[in-house]
Formats: sequence, C-alpha cells, structure tokens
Amino acid sequence: MSRTILFDSPYLLGFEHTRALIERAAKAAAEAYPPYNVEDLGEGRLRITLAVAGFSPDQLHVSVEDRQLVVAGRRDEAHKDDDAYLHRGIAGRGFLRSFVLADRVVVDGASLEHGLLHIDLARPEPETAIKRIPIRTTG
Repeated sequence: MSRTILFDSPYLLGFEHTRALIERAAKAAAEAYPPYNVEDLGEGRLRITLAVAGFSPDQLHVSVEDRQLVVAGRRDEAHKDDDAYLHRGIAGRGFLRSFVLADRVVVDGASLEHGLLHIDLARPEPETAIKRIPIRTTG
C-alpha cells in the first residue's frame, strides 16, 4: 500500500499513529467477504451483523487485537471431498474480516442466529473527572 502523502508533510510530525489507523481502515474496507451490516442501536451502542451461513460457533473466532475487532471463520476441510454438489452457490471458504475500533469502544458480546453473527459494541460515556489543582503561594 502506498503511503498517504498528506501525512508525509514535515509540518505534521508525530502523526504516525493516525496514518497507521487510516491504512488499517483502508485495508479492512477492501475486504468483501462475508457481507455485513452495521446498525446504530442508539445510546452509543452498535451492532455488526455478518452473514456466515454454514459456519458453526466452533468454526468462528471473534477477538479484539490492538483496537481492531477481528472476525475469522475456518471451514473444516476434512469433509470437503465427501460432498457432491450439483450446484454450489453458498460460499464455503474461510475468511478474516477486521474493523478498526475507536477509543473506548468495547465489545459487549457475540451471538450466532440463523446464519447471522451479531457482534454488539458499546461506547460507554466517559466518567467525568474533576481534578483540583492546588494553588501555591510565593513570597
């Protein structure tokens, strides 16, 4: 992937982290399988739904690695030769899909229902921290 020219400016020092986030997001956007929806459930909650028909819960893996949600599906290749299809329209390949998460976004849970993997996310309100600064006197 080519570097983003905007962040190569000598006036934007220390933005390497931002550039890395943009590159990770661009890479994640290029993935096309499996298809997914992102719903806004209100009150800072989101739901990502992936179409994973044919995958069982033990063939799916959901993890968070360095503020990146990673969803992987691995098919059991042992029974692949036993199947004789006249037409195969449902994709059966493994996949790896990732989503870059913003600060303070947490994964609440995941559920598999009717071939759809639902991953619930939340962004809790930050706690208001009040810090009292002591005033020193001089002289």
